[in-house]
Amino acid sequence: MAKKIKVLSSEEGYNLAADVYDENENYLNSFEQGELIPVLGALAGKKVLDVGAGTGRLSLPLANRGAVVTALDVSPKMLEIIEKKLQRRVSNDGTRRDFVKSKIQTVIGEAENLPFGNNTFDVVTAAFLIVHLKDPTRFFDEAYRVLKDGGKFVVTNINQKDPPQVKTKEGNIIIESFYHRPEKIIEILESLAFSIEENIFVKEKEVLVSQIVLARK
Repeated sequence: MAKKIKVLSSEEGYNLAADVYDENENYLNSFEQGELIPVLGALAGKKVLDVGAGTGRLSLPLANRGAVVTALDVSPKMLEIIEKKLQRRVSNDGTRRDFVKSKIQTVIGEAENLPFGNNTFDVVTAAFLIVHLKDPTRFFDEAYRVLKDGGKFVVTNINQKDPPQVKTKEGNIIIESFYHRPEKIIEILESLAFSIEENIFVKEKEVLVSQIVLARK
């Protein structure tokens, strides 16, 4: 009889997966196909909150473009990987970079209860996050709250109806995940007074891979 795969919360699952998570970086990047960062425009000096930052797949490139980044994640182990990368001063591909440690601050926290004041950030990003939220409304509301007036919010919504198995050193697991229809994401954002500026559908051979939405407060 096949061994049943454990279904874990985001915190539990990503704590287990942290040490080997970057092995999937190329796969994760394929869902965006280079479309995410360009929609953010100029980032030099901007205060950016990267929610669900993981091991820094997005936080580090944002810092390289001059942003002052706060990397927030529910998993302490994932954030520890960012700290190690900063100490080594290298990017994920091993290329030396001039990361300024003070430009990336790591914070343990939950997307639905952001530990920041109102009108704090110029930009909020969330890649591969809402797939782990049963209802993203509360997070979207929190993103709106912490953004400055006119601030940008970029969120990705992957087309994933069945959660994949995630590799860990203790064996494969499944991290609790939820599917969100693209039109529902737009509906929620507009109900919270966000203005939708771009709604990008990333496809591979005409199959929807991911939705990338740029909204503005």
